[in-house]
Amino acid sequence: MKVFIAGLGTETNSFSPIPTGRLSFEESFVSRKATSIRPNMFSAPLHEWRTAAEQRGWELIESFAAFAQPAGPTVREVYEEYRDEILKDLAAARPDIALISMHGAMAADGYDDCEGDLLKCARQVLGTKKTVIGVELDPHCHLTQDMLENADLIVTYKEYPHTDSPDRARDLFVLAADTAEGKIRPVMRDYDCRMLTMYHTPNQPVRGFVDEMQQREGHDGVLSLSLAHGFPWGDVERVGTRMLAICDDDADQASAVAEEFGRKLWDLREALAVEWPDIPAAISQVETFVPNGKPLVLADFADNAGGGAPSDSTFVLAEVLTRNVKKIALGVFWDPQLVKTCLDVGEGGVLLARLGGKVGVMSGQPIDLTVTVRAIKHKMTQLMGKTTMLMGTGVLLEADGVYLVLSDIRTQTFHPSAFTDLGLDLSALKAVVVKSSQHFYAGFEAIAAEIIYIKGPGAITPDYTIIPYTKRDDRYWPKIEDPFSAG
Repeated sequence: MKVFIAGLGTETNSFSPIPTGRLSFEESFVSRKATSIRPNMFSAPLHEWRTAAEQRGWELIESFAAFAQPAGPTVREVYEEYRDEILKDLAAARPDIALISMHGAMAADGYDDCEGDLLKCARQVLGTKKTVIGVELDPHCHLTQDMLENADLIVTYKEYPHTDSPDRARDLFVLAADTAEGKIRPVMRDYDCRMLTMYHTPNQPVRGFVDEMQQREGHDGVLSLSLAHGFPWGDVERVGTRMLAICDDDADQASAVAEEFGRKLWDLREALAVEWPDIPAAISQVETFVPNGKPLVLADFADNAGGGAPSDSTFVLAEVLTRNVKKIALGVFWDPQLVKTCLDVGEGGVLLARLGGKVGVMSGQPIDLTVTVRAIKHKMTQLMGKTTMLMGTGVLLEADGVYLVLSDIRTQTFHPSAFTDLGLDLSALKAVVVKSSQHFYAGFEAIAAEIIYIKGPGAITPDYTIIPYTKRDDRYWPKIEDPFSAG
């Protein structure tokens, strides 16, 4: 048996001011030997597939892999070049199984559905060769018809934060192998839940929903279940939540199971409509908090680089400074120019710094303040589950009891190590503000007195009723109460 593996992905925020070009990919990950490099979240599946193929004694062909930090649409020529490199290898290999790690919400100039386009081209390249094509996706994907028609198997991560990409890769490999060996005949069907929100899987009721999905898999012909959360800030026709079921040689069953779970999710919608505090209300909680060895952890949801935001907004920092809050840390700010200046000054140096507010209106205004450079560290990384995410050069600044972490690579905050590796003792603080929507949760839960999500301005503000879509209709909850009965 011959197994082909490749990867191509980014998450496209249609409203982000940052284009995704060649340098964006090269700064994150571009390789023809992905399995020889320590795995990140999107390359981890390739490591799993190589191991699984080798354990079975199967031939493995490793193709091109590239992933970029989420931002605006990918430059057309970059997408086409990377796609065509994978297709060229696929045509030459003509494998029995092709496994591809993608995101599912990648768009480029002229392409609203890069994943669907790549899969459609892959089918055309293979011609009459019946290769089993399996795809692993981030659950914040747009599950499109081209994806469903041209892949045999689609599996998304189940967890948010996405700690399970290696686990789902192993699931996908087994399904693909069983398909290639004629043990199963997978049929995929999806169901439009007509919802747009965030599904935080550590918490109820979503925890119970994911557990029920997993309990159902492997019984009575149900091969796999995936909840495609959707990525709300992608302005494409299929943006929204969809339930995907894969059953063994039974399309009717797949449709019924997808609808069954989609309706279960719909029934949970009111429990998902949590009202978060705005910035002043969140900082008020910090002011009244009595330190107990664990800080409050506040999520600056709207400035999450992992959703395409600049990660240099100053809205929360401005409130902290106005209220004269002390013993608080904020990060990770993307500010490569200030990082360079700090390298010139060196540890212990004092300077008048202009921080943040550089990318656009979603970044707020730059803030000028006198800071001391407390620490500098090169080649920093953060853990995301069992995978490693690059942070680049990190800098810790102090401005009279306010601590600020900067990096020269745009990244969200995944783990307390973004602060502690620079020497900051989080247990001595009242609060930590992380620029992340949810991926921080796995690392910070154990050290937090409480986790508070902030509803503030930015590139991914968590108000799903005001996103200015141009390519889909308004028939989704919470935009309207009952999208199923709407005309």
